[in-house]
Amino acid sequence: MSTETQTGIERISAAFAGSGKRAALMPYLMGGFPSVEGSLAVGEAYADGGADLVELGVPFSDPLADGPVIHEAGTKALAAGATLADVLEVGRRLSERLPVVLMAYANLVYGPGFEGFADKLVANGISGLIVPDLPLEEQPALLEVLDARGVALVPLVAPTTPDERLARIGERARGFLYTVSVTGTTGERVALDDRLGGVLARAAATTEVPVAVGFGISTPEQARAAADAGAAGVIIGSRLVRAAAEAEDPAAEVRALVSAMADALR
Repeated sequence: MSTETQTGIERISAAFAGSGKRAALMPYLMGGFPSVEGSLAVGEAYADGGADLVELGVPFSDPLADGPVIHEAGTKALAAGATLADVLEVGRRLSERLPVVLMAYANLVYGPGFEGFADKLVANGISGLIVPDLPLEEQPALLEVLDARGVALVPLVAPTTPDERLARIGERARGFLYTVSVTGTTGERVALDDRLGGVLARAAATTEVPVAVGFGISTPEQARAAADAGAAGVIIGSRLVRAAAEAEDPAAEVRALVSAMADALR
């Protein structure tokens, strides 16, 4: 089945199943940073380096889940004039190579209405959507709209999510279940929590979709450790955004980093 005839949910499933790695690799990209075209170049470098999917962030003025590195990148993208339309265009172009999962805060989704926002995702080839500040209780209406269009609504769970709530989230998960490795915001950590294996096992027991882990993974060794702990997918964010901010040639730098992460997962 070609990517043109697959739904977004099917593309995500195929990416996890066909990664050729112990865990699928999903780098995070801040749309519009260091510029709109620069972010596209970084995303292309992710694909060149061996990424299986891309998480594409929409810059937002109050990003409650983001640590300082990603927050600063989003602030600079907004200051440079990046818009949702710009980010979706980056996603459209990247979607020609690999599945794109958009990460957007709830205000951006509620603004045009669920159907209007979902139609924008489909028109730009976006396979999935993460809304980190959308409560479980408000997910059903958006889930229905996205299901009708074959777009995955990817929920998040944390180490502190109670069992009953975790079960309800896992049952509704589409594409994959995003498991946060630590309590707190995104950012690089010195080491992964020793309890990660238990967190991943709890999450996996609630759902039929792959379980991916993010927040705090910044080295090839940590990526390999996440796979060892049972992750079906590994999400890398702040380390790559920092590299794009600091390097003279952001695309070359992130390609090398992603390649090292991919090698660690093979």
